Amino acid sequence: MTGAQPAGARRTRTPWRAAFFALAGLGILAGVAWALLGSRLLVVRSVTVRGTHLVSAAQVVAAADVPLGTPLMRVDTTRVAQRVEGIRQVASASVAKDWPDHLVITVRERVPVVAVRMAGGGYDLVDPDGVIVRWSAALPGALPQFLTTVPGSALRGDPGLAATSAVLAELPSWLFKSVAQVSAAGTGVGAGAGPGAGELVTLYLNGGKTVVWGGAERAAAKDRELAILMRNPGRYFDVSAPGTVVTK
Repeated sequence: MTGAQPAGARRTRTPWRAAFFALAGLGILAGVAWALLGSRLLVVRSVTVRGTHLVSAAQVVAAADVPLGTPLMRVDTTRVAQRVEGIRQVASASVAKDWPDHLVITVRERVPVVAVRMAGGGYDLVDPDGVIVRWSAALPGALPQFLTTVPGSALRGDPGLAATSAVLAELPSWLFKSVAQVSAAGTGVGAGAGPGAGELVTLYLNGGKTVVWGGAERAAAKDRELAILMRNPGRYFDVSAPGTVVTK
């Protein structure tokens, strides 16, 4: 037949064709690897920091320690987040790659829940974990003072602070705004039942009234009973055991 090719010729060219496509594939892979890891095209050119109020964006960028020009593919976002979380005021951080040349760091800062008076003056503003978020010369109006003999620097893992934080988080807004001071005392009961279990939390309100709240459990029932009791004269209210309240 006219134009027919010998079978041997087809067999001879087949290995070369396979080798050509294999080499082409390797070339493509090498090009991609070079673009991701070695070229100046996909490198970190800018970093955006979100969620900062107490710390500056510059502090976060410095802690992240990702020099501009670093190939974006080589950035370990988990390790970068861990370095940012080393900043005392940062509770958690997340890092995302925004291709082709951008890094986004989002932080969640610690929020103080109580103020602890310092022996030398001023107040340490402490978060629920017992971490000092910042220092203040005066008692902030939005935070109650935590009455304790322990300095703010030694409150990490303190069960009284844990119980106090849990209670304050459950208080209705009308009551929380009236709390000037708060204390917690161990009862030895309920160990292992949750954060600050076995602690009796007492609220000292503006105007000289005292509320023995107990733990964070049954907050709704305590709120209802206290709202009724405080319509009547009295300066002492114990709602730590709803249904058996005590007033004076």
